[in-house]
Amino acid sequence: MTRRALMGAGLATLAVPPLAQAAKPPILLELFTSQGCSSCPAADAVMGELANEADIYTLSLNVDYWDYLGWRDTLASPEHSKRQFDYGKARGDMQVYTPQVVANGQFHAVGNSTRVVNKLIERAQTAPVSVPIDLDVKKKEVTVSIAQQNFEGEATLWLMAFASAIKQKIERGENAGESITYHNVVRKMVPAAMWRGEAYKGSWMRDAVIPADCTGCIAVLQRDKVGPVLGIARAV
Repeated sequence: MTRRALMGAGLATLAVPPLAQAAKPPILLELFTSQGCSSCPAADAVMGELANEADIYTLSLNVDYWDYLGWRDTLASPEHSKRQFDYGKARGDMQVYTPQVVANGQFHAVGNSTRVVNKLIERAQTAPVSVPIDLDVKKKEVTVSIAQQNFEGEATLWLMAFASAIKQKIERGENAGESITYHNVVRKMVPAAMWRGEAYKGSWMRDAVIPADCTGCIAVLQRDKVGPVLGIARAV
């Protein structure tokens, strides 16, 4: 449109760039998976699709209770199995299975479908995390800061160190012959502190909480022990 046409119209509408969208609160997705579970590779692939999303923090926790089927999971930990059972107890439904995705410590679903996981994410968005956490990972030290909040009760601060990708060839069991890549694999999980709403700052030697083979760390603040996620931060 020419300048004359604008003047003739008597009203000019200036192009204004849209306002920047506010950042979405992050969502924590924990996949409880197993190398001995034939339904799990599809879920592991879904986690791979989401692993680099800015507002979706994914973690893979391999469990050990399927090891008796003929293949000992190389990434499994009894601590991961206990965390999954603790979630079942905390929710009161005792639903423990693989592949199970737990969102923000509250909601769960079978994790081998992108459509189902996306619906789970939408559900978790209705109960967003609300406590800001600052996580700082340096060469020799890890520091977490939490500002004072109006909070009643008790919460656990978890530090969860992960390796971004681990590929494993499965030689026996239900997935024999498969080579599966696991994403954001939890290699160490530390209940680092208890929090009751006060201003908090804690620090740990890096090698005490983040093994050498890890590429990142997530700080998770959860009501009680494994209740709803109150705050989360990631450093890679």
